[in-house]
Amino acid sequence: MAEQWRVRFDAEVTFVNGGGLRVDGFRLDIPGTDITDEELAALFVRHLGLLMVGEVRITAKELIREPHQGGRDVPRAAATGRRLVELSHVVRDGMVTLPGLPAPRITDWLSREASRQRYAPGTEFQIGEITMVANTGTYVDTPAHRWADGADLAGVPLERLADLPGVVVRVPAGVRAVDRLLLAPHEVAGRAVLLHTGWDVHFGTPRYGAPDHPYLTADGAEWLVSAGAALVGIDSVNIDDSSPASGGTRPAHSLLLAAGIPIVEHLRGLAALPPDGFRFTAAPPMVAGMGTFPVRAFAVLD
Repeated sequence: MAEQWRVRFDAEVTFVNGGGLRVDGFRLDIPGTDITDEELAALFVRHLGLLMVGEVRITAKELIREPHQGGRDVPRAAATGRRLVELSHVVRDGMVTLPGLPAPRITDWLSREASRQRYAPGTEFQIGEITMVANTGTYVDTPAHRWADGADLAGVPLERLADLPGVVVRVPAGVRAVDRLLLAPHEVAGRAVLLHTGWDVHFGTPRYGAPDHPYLTADGAEWLVSAGAALVGIDSVNIDDSSPASGGTRPAHSLLLAAGIPIVEHLRGLAALPPDGFRFTAAPPMVAGMGTFPVRAFAVLD
């Protein structure tokens, strides 16, 4: 049998909604003989299924050569029947999604009245025309949005966009930065990870584009990449910090899209979803040469 290792440590946990937790001499299985305090903190949070963790301070860390004892799974939600949940904003003429970007213009290319001159009596059609930037409404970012050699809308595999098992990460009110400690309790491998911040209530108002919106940190994006997330979505105006303090850097976009992980921004209605036990779809049309486009995002609850 291969040599197995565990780690013994003390930990102090601070929760973002108040209070704390202290453990002494806690033991966890580890895959090898090396683990950083940050990695151990995330593993500890995940093992216990702790939510709303603000900080974990690790002390007295000691490696122990002993057989693994296994982990404890977090119970899954029970099935309650199949239904569909809408997660997209409606695209309307003149709407504002991102402040500073032009609003869509929706008109008739062929009106019903004009079509009557082309068809038999009693037969009419309407053909619409829309002019818009790709970043309108609820949309998906593919690697080509950030990286010149990345896959575009036509190049991203359908299995990255449709019928994905989903998980919702609830972000406590008042918390802006979503880091690995908030993500670590969740099983994300092969899943659509949806960050529920509640910021969608401001959509269509000046508040929505304010610089204090919630976002995913570089640390959180790195963890999602290493943990094998298939897609990441958020109900905020940007998955990155877009405040002046960010200096224009976009680490969440850069890291996720470099790893081939699509990003869905401007989701809504995530409060209606359970923590897991649903399937998520956000598939755009197959347009070559574009990296971003609106989607009809929805979840199927079984």
